[in-house]
Amino acid sequence: MKFYSFEVVIEKEQDGPGYIAYSPTLPGCFSNGLTVEEAKRNIRLAIQQHLEVLQERGETIPQSERLVHV
Repeated sequence: MKFYSFEVVIEKEQDGPGYIAYSPTLPGCFSNGLTVEEAKRNIRLAIQQHLEVLQERGETIPQSERLVHV
């Protein structure tokens, strides 16, 4: 089993009550949730699904050298 680390950004939605989460390392991979905790859970699932598709297609999984916690 291989482990990956991805930068994840969670921001308050401008026009809604929830939060949006995305990974700059994985373009097109994003999710949302009504709370920060829900957004975290949802982006984790979105990343897992995104990686599965990349692996099925034989594409490389991008990795960033930096790990950021805010």
